[in-house]
Amino acid sequence: MATTARKSTRIRETRGDRIFLTFVYAFLGLVVFLIGYPLVYILASSFSSSNAVLSGKVWLWPVHPTLLAYRAVFRYPEIWHSYLNSLIYTVAGTALTVVLTVMMAYPLSRRAFYGRRFFNWALIIAFMFNGGMIPFYLLVRDLGLLNTRLAIIIPSALNVFWVIIARTFFRRTIPEELSDAAQVDGCGDVRFLLSVVLPLSKPIIAVIALLAAVYQWNSYFNALIFLNDPNLYPLQLVLRQVLVQGNVSASAMALSPEQLQLFQAIQTLLKYSVIVVASVPMLLVYPLAQRYFVKGTFIGSLKE
Repeated sequence: MATTARKSTRIRETRGDRIFLTFVYAFLGLVVFLIGYPLVYILASSFSSSNAVLSGKVWLWPVHPTLLAYRAVFRYPEIWHSYLNSLIYTVAGTALTVVLTVMMAYPLSRRAFYGRRFFNWALIIAFMFNGGMIPFYLLVRDLGLLNTRLAIIIPSALNVFWVIIARTFFRRTIPEELSDAAQVDGCGDVRFLLSVVLPLSKPIIAVIALLAAVYQWNSYFNALIFLNDPNLYPLQLVLRQVLVQGNVSASAMALSPEQLQLFQAIQTLLKYSVIVVASVPMLLVYPLAQRYFVKGTFIGSLKE
């Protein structure tokens, strides 16, 4: 009887509904294919022989599997040095971004904060307008940050859009009554922030941390205009040199005589293997923060 009741309450799909759902599934399948196939192709090419890649035999899986490209990556010191630089920039930049975002977004979410409306408008203006690249470069130069690690970390430490998302989250999640009750019990603002607000704000903190980490890890433009020392280059800038400029020398590879004969083949495969190596950290981090990411994005994006 229960089964019959469930069948009777089920909404019957019209012919138009079925056509629309078919179109939706086809469109989503096309989007997944367009996004997923390049990733599969790059991964398969990184494990294939150079002849198979150049002749177009690689489609979905490796052809004549080999680890030659990955052995070349391990012998390329610039990649691992830049890998360490990217880790430093990502960890330091993400931590600074989260701290600054919380410090700015939480006060702006409180109605008792004097000047809140002025600062909110200032944020919106800063979000919509900027001085351009040349004033930005001059500012970094006058601050003495050129060719330093701080030139990568500090200029991108605060994102106005993330502040707006966090402010909305705090306003909808942390009620004013909770703060008033804490003050009655003798809890100060700093202690309330550390003991109450932050534990309740794990979703939005995860969102900001993930967005900042992905931005820092994938960023290369600031390094391109602010850094001259190759020892400070992030991984993405080295990857750009490998992919766009083909800037890989035989001496830098430190290969054996047998491998030097295959230098052209290695140079072809190296492009794919470096892309895979550069993508692994973010692919590992996202599943860990995915639950908080979805929840925090949904709550933080609601209209006030």
